[in-house]
Amino acid sequence: MSIKLVEEEFDSKVWDSVANHPLQTWEWGEARKEIGVEVIRVGEFSGTKLKAVYQLTLHKIPFTNWKTGYLPRSVFPSKDVLDFLYKYCKKNNVISVKLEPYVSLNSIEGLILDSASQRGEQVKNDKRLLKSSNPIFPEWTQVIDLTQPEEQLLKNMKPKTRYNIRLAQKKGVIVKEESNERGFKTFLKLYFETAKRQNYYGHNETYHRAIWSNLKKTISHLIVAYYQDIPLAVYELFHFKDRLYYVYGGSSEEYRNLMAAQLIMWETIRLGKKIGAKYLDMWGSLAPEYSQTHPWAGFTRFKEGYGGKFVQLTGSYDLVVNKLLYKLFNLAYQIRDKYLTFKGKFR
Repeated sequence: MSIKLVEEEFDSKVWDSVANHPLQTWEWGEARKEIGVEVIRVGEFSGTKLKAVYQLTLHKIPFTNWKTGYLPRSVFPSKDVLDFLYKYCKKNNVISVKLEPYVSLNSIEGLILDSASQRGEQVKNDKRLLKSSNPIFPEWTQVIDLTQPEEQLLKNMKPKTRYNIRLAQKKGVIVKEESNERGFKTFLKLYFETAKRQNYYGHNETYHRAIWSNLKKTISHLIVAYYQDIPLAVYELFHFKDRLYYVYGGSSEEYRNLMAAQLIMWETIRLGKKIGAKYLDMWGSLAPEYSQTHPWAGFTRFKEGYGGKFVQLTGSYDLVVNKLLYKLFNLAYQIRDKYLTFKGKFR
């Protein structure tokens, strides 16, 4: 195997044929570059044949010449890849790289990546890798098997979820796929309304426009729930290979009693089946035995209502290149995180 940087002239279709997740696709990298993020693409080759891809983003630390790296949802890097990344980072003022592989610990059919999982076990003892104290993705997600008939999928749901879906249908809520400019404008409106209402710091409009413009022809879908032409809920979904992902969403305060949020997820499931996806990944979740007082309990409970399986991923690791600066950066990150939490409560 040989490890090398992949240049802009590389065939993006070949890259995507090897990528295992939307965040590792060529299109995602182009979207990140559009908003000013530095993107590094590393390929693992057997001869001239591309075998695995690793797309990193590099982020400048304000008021310094240093950077941090992020490698989301790749396969677990081999020791040779870790060596390559370590040397690259040492030469380019990168103090650490956060790794969050798309590899499961429990054997849910369709999600487990056997070779990558075995590889992960081999390299986790590398002393340069530390369990991250600041993960970006949750360690758990929920996955629905879309190969089942609709009748079985409904049967798998919690009774209350099933009831709310039927209530929304009875009250006249309809759901449409609107993967166009009108749907995107609706998405922006409801996404930012929701962020303001729930006091969380989501991505800005520039970010979402870059993602939509680069992924809309190949990966991204928009689905909108309406009542009498009033948009009540909207999702942005990613479809890549055999999987559909629920990524971003927003909802209106209007007509919340019509249960549009419950119906739109059911129609997401139906859309996934229609376009040939075998699985729906809910993007993130608490663990099965979660505390009802946790800030994420609400959306975990909502997703749980649809009868999917809890899947534990391998977790978040930091490849540490500069130990001292890594410790200082983590301390600064924790202070910033506490400040934003405090600010969010009182804004």
